[in-house]
Amino acid sequence: MDVEKIRWYGHDSFLIEDGKKVIYIDPWKMPSSAPKADYIFVTHDHYDHYSAEDIEKLSGENTIVFCPNDIAERLGERARSLSPEQTMLYDDIKIEAIRAYNIDKSFHPKENDWLGYIITVSDGTRIYHAGDTDFIPEMRDLETDIALLPVSGTYVMTAEEAINAANTFKPKIAIPMHFGDIIGDDNDAVKFGKGFKGKTVVKPVTH
Repeated sequence: MDVEKIRWYGHDSFLIEDGKKVIYIDPWKMPSSAPKADYIFVTHDHYDHYSAEDIEKLSGENTIVFCPNDIAERLGERARSLSPEQTMLYDDIKIEAIRAYNIDKSFHPKENDWLGYIITVSDGTRIYHAGDTDFIPEMRDLETDIALLPVSGTYVMTAEEAINAANTFKPKIAIPMHFGDIIGDDNDAVKFGKGFKGKTVVKPVTH
């Protein structure tokens, strides 16, 4: 997949264009011009990741929302719930639910079963959105082409921890996220890019 088909809307919010399909991950503060979604992925229920207002704004008649179990209960028929380590095939995409949690802080407890995702799009590209997480053991053996990784610290990995994670599981391309809003700034993304041994793409914010 051409990395230009991935747009960043700030924080952890991304749009992935997969042919004619429009995929969002953690949409928040979305502009009115954003195209309608075929699929929406939500990593956990913090307000800056699960935004019912943005999900409603982006949803059409057939939009499906993939999410942890605690969110699926609120969304009704449009939701498809996933648990950690679960794999799901839906139309022409493969979805792998990866745990996302904190090791040395309590903002994202492991027992909440919150998620990151590996989404394999129609051309076979594997895209990993880590969600809000530290460098956890489950990352060590991941196989992914593109990794969207938090770098701001405080609630998630620092840039140094994200470098260590990425250099361990070795994606071809890494895109830093979770900076520039609430916590972190451009320096975190720059620092990550200097330390990651693969290719770093710092995306501009789409407005």
